[in-house]
Amino acid sequence: MEKLVFINACIRREQSRTLGIAAPLLAQLEKRYTITEIDLSQRNITPINAALFHTRGTAGISKEDADWAKAVAEADRIVVAAPFWDMSFPSVLKAFFEHISVPGLTFENNPDGTTRGNCRASKLLYITTRGMDIPTESALDQGTPYLKALGWLWGIPEVYTVAAWGMDVKESSQVQKALEEAVLRGLQLCEDF
Repeated sequence: MEKLVFINACIRREQSRTLGIAAPLLAQLEKRYTITEIDLSQRNITPINAALFHTRGTAGISKEDADWAKAVAEADRIVVAAPFWDMSFPSVLKAFFEHISVPGLTFENNPDGTTRGNCRASKLLYITTRGMDIPTESALDQGTPYLKALGWLWGIPEVYTVAAWGMDVKESSQVQKALEEAVLRGLQLCEDF
């Protein structure tokens, strides 16, 4: 079976609407992929500070960061689930990406000044819910463009977003309908993922 890495940044765990969308999608994907979950709520991930900055790169990377970076680089598919926070996603997810975006593991800086991604995955799926009424195409959604840029850096050409929005401003019946529609869109996407 091919490998899928699931990066779970759903801090609210069982109460997470985002995880509620992700669960049935992952259940479908589990039929074709061996799934490794990286649960960021169970990790102590610190932002890159001055001390960590000077040790970045394959020589100074921690074993845990190297293991995560290798798992991501060797995955055939990547799924990221994260709620919409402060116009993108929780800072722990950005910090995680900073820890594993390492030359020699997830990408290469070539002598001619070009960059080449080292990740095997050709597709990344970003699952999110937004409390505000901000659709994915809006310039106010900074999570999707960030993941597309990260996909470029890592060499992942296809990045998809499955989202439900307006979760904190809609009536409860409308929220449920939006979540169900997001699951249906996601399941359709998973057929060819």
